[in-house]
Amino acid sequence: MSVPQASPAPQTSPRRRKLVEVINLKLYFPIFGGLLRRHVGDVKAVDDVSFDIYEGETLGIVGESGCGKSTCGRAVLRLYELTAGSVVIDGEDIATLSPEKLRRKRPSMQMVFQDPQASLNPRMTVASIIGEPLDEHTNWSSARKLERIYELMDAVGLNRDFANRYPHAFSGGQRQRIGIARALALNPKFIVCDEPIAALDVSIQAQVVNLLEELQEQFGLTYMFISHDLSMVRHIADRVAVMYLGKIVELAPVSALYANPLHPYTEALLSAVPEPDPAAEIRKDRVVLKGDVPSPSNPPQGCNFCTRCPKVMDLCRTVEPPFREHAPGQFAACHLLEEPTNAGLNGDTRPEHNQTGIQQGEDA
Repeated sequence: MSVPQASPAPQTSPRRRKLVEVINLKLYFPIFGGLLRRHVGDVKAVDDVSFDIYEGETLGIVGESGCGKSTCGRAVLRLYELTAGSVVIDGEDIATLSPEKLRRKRPSMQMVFQDPQASLNPRMTVASIIGEPLDEHTNWSSARKLERIYELMDAVGLNRDFANRYPHAFSGGQRQRIGIARALALNPKFIVCDEPIAALDVSIQAQVVNLLEELQEQFGLTYMFISHDLSMVRHIADRVAVMYLGKIVELAPVSALYANPLHPYTEALLSAVPEPDPAAEIRKDRVVLKGDVPSPSNPPQGCNFCTRCPKVMDLCRTVEPPFREHAPGQFAACHLLEEPTNAGLNGDTRPEHNQTGIQQGEDA
């Protein structure tokens, strides 16, 4: 099996084909309590999330630890059984597939895990690890499998002479390359990258991200890139979704989101990104959030962010804000962005500074 030919670069036209459609996705983990182990509540890890990913695109997912990023990525691949909603990948709703049909769908959607050391079997050689998907989903001869394994090792920058070594003999960056090669083994169209650089040294992170970009261009891949590193997401992503407490609070093209964030939570995240210029870092206004993140088993009424938002209004504590488009391609869920007639409650209106914020978003 030969390595796929290079595909054209991702298009910017809004008419691009949707490869992934996530519609009202919910993933709740039940809580049992009492002597009879009754169902007493749920951890709402992913709560009514919707987004699309276009062919050849990279969608970045960012947020604090515990916001539901990784769980959302695993739910999209149906590594967990969904509580509600649908995930349409290449025109097929995987939420309704039987186990056998889902197994046949697996080659087209793969995952690169966060910790390369934990995701690789220490008792298997590199060749065995990369070739395991081929063993499961093909009936190729040993010679053909070995040829494909060598092709994949070449593609991710690993020496073929390392094929019979074990994972402990490699550095963290090399182990992640092995994981990427395994994910590419069956020519997938869609790959979920679950914080693939979080466990790596800073000096190696850029190499892995550059490798992912090269492979995307070479093989025509579509990524869902999950990370807490907003600087790296800015480099690799085409659009960015910001998650907080199981919900997406803002979704926008990367240039618009970093130039003019609409949601207060996005503003707080971006203000924490270090500036390379020390003088600019000193001048920068930090948005420091007070309080702790609420429990996903007992989220606040109204807006999930109302307990920590520096711009909170009375309305935010009682009514959940709608997730709407406030500028071309830029969606957010915040009462501050709504019209005064819709946002006001008992005489409460949005702050004046947000009116200019919307205008800036439209210009972006």
